[in-house]
Amino acid sequence: MRILIAEDDPVIAIGLTARLRALGHEPLGPASDGQHAVELAREDPPDLYLFDVDMPRLDGLAAARALSEEGLRRPIVVITGVDDPDLIDRSIATGVSAYLTKPIDDRALDAGIRLAASRHEEFRALEAEVTKAQQALVDRKLIEQAKGILITATGVSEPEAFRRIQRAARDRNLRLVEVARRIVDQQALLDGR
Repeated sequence: MRILIAEDDPVIAIGLTARLRALGHEPLGPASDGQHAVELAREDPPDLYLFDVDMPRLDGLAAARALSEEGLRRPIVVITGVDDPDLIDRSIATGVSAYLTKPIDDRALDAGIRLAASRHEEFRALEAEVTKAQQALVDRKLIEQAKGILITATGVSEPEAFRRIQRAARDRNLRLVEVARRIVDQQALLDGR
């Protein structure tokens, strides 16, 4: 996995780089502050962000938020030397997938990375399901609108209007929603819209 490191302490950054390599990952950076991390992510988007929270110019949480807003959302593992419950809440609100406190051992680092990647994939799958459900609802509304047009224009029953749409889809090798869209578009043309 390609992991972008952002850590303002050069000694810790070197250590994280070596540890990521030992865990089989490809470390990118390290960036010395959040703004530099954002620039590096824009140039060559990684698979995961490993950001220190407390950095100059732009902290790790603000950098992660900025990247997410730019469409560069990735799993985020934050590391910090501060034990602050408010910081944990801010991390959760930012979409952080794993939160590690310094000093970090290899097991915790590996677990944090794996957890973050897994949670990110689950989130992406849920987003895809929501998008699919939203599209199904839009399609269903269009089919209902087309049935209404057929009922009004021909006086057929609702089940018969649906059968006609199904038959047209089958005969023309189209999806139901494509036939419905054509019916609605033709009605709009006839109405002069």
